Amino acid sequence: MDETRILVTGGAGFIGSNLANHLAAANDVIVIDDEYLGTPANLDEGIEFHSRSVLEDDLPTDVDVVFHLAALSSYAMHEDDPTTGARVNVEGFVNVVEQARQDGCETVVYASTSSIYGSRTEPSPVDMPVAVNTGYEASKLARERYGEYFANHYEMSVAGMRFFSVYQGYGGAEEHKGEYANVIAQFADDIATGDQPVLYGDGTQTRDFTHVSDIVRGLELAADHELTGIYNLGTGDAYSFNTVVDMLTDELGTDIEPEYVANPIPDSVYVHDTCADASTMREATGWEPAIDFEEGLRRVCAQYTDADAAASSHQ
Repeated sequence: MDETRILVTGGAGFIGSNLANHLAAANDVIVIDDEYLGTPANLDEGIEFHSRSVLEDDLPTDVDVVFHLAALSSYAMHEDDPTTGARVNVEGFVNVVEQARQDGCETVVYASTSSIYGSRTEPSPVDMPVAVNTGYEASKLARERYGEYFANHYEMSVAGMRFFSVYQGYGGAEEHKGEYANVIAQFADDIATGDQPVLYGDGTQTRDFTHVSDIVRGLELAADHELTGIYNLGTGDAYSFNTVVDMLTDELGTDIEPEYVANPIPDSVYVHDTCADASTMREATGWEPAIDFEEGLRRVCAQYTDADAAASSHQ
């Protein structure tokens, strides 16, 4: 995209700010965010920021493309308050897309979730049957159905992107998420500061960890190609939490052992394993993840290892 007017909802959050900052180099980018898990400090200068909720009227939707990333994005947030979860994730989506449609926007790319595949060690294709076990998953599947409605009824380009486990580290824009940050960011920060990383269960659960820069590229390509439908953004490789901790301790030059605790999320709803089949995205746009896991972890750890190197050079 070039010289395009773009709205990013949730654009001061982790993924949203990475996307907004990337797009702002060549486009006119507007961000709305209610600052629950985002902060305008994540945004580069020149980005137009509005501290607004996606449930409000008269949003700045006079744009060419909407990237809708705003969401209450965890299991706990929805189980604590299912009604608010549904309002933000479902009504908020419909509200933003409808306002944008009325303003003439025809291209929407939005965040769904890989959680609706359930627990699978095999790569999950987008056409497999899905089910919901949590309020969070229900809200994202409802969002997909409303996306289908806008595409079919109004002939808009509406692409839902099922993200797999997206990470960057606290050196990026994740720190503001705190306890809701990706486990890689939390593990790395614990290990680097001498604390034991806390793993649920026995640490054998696996995730398809996808670097945020690859997610950003996928989102941009979806808009560029005016995609409609559902697409996976993930690497097709999965790593266990135990392996992640081992790799992080190697990278950080420590030997801290993890602490294992009982999983607070019921086994009946906990997604133990995820892995993406991103073939439809690859076929539609040529997208491939560019950052392998070893390089991704090096980037996560750079804020600690570079600081250590800088500190030792001054001694």
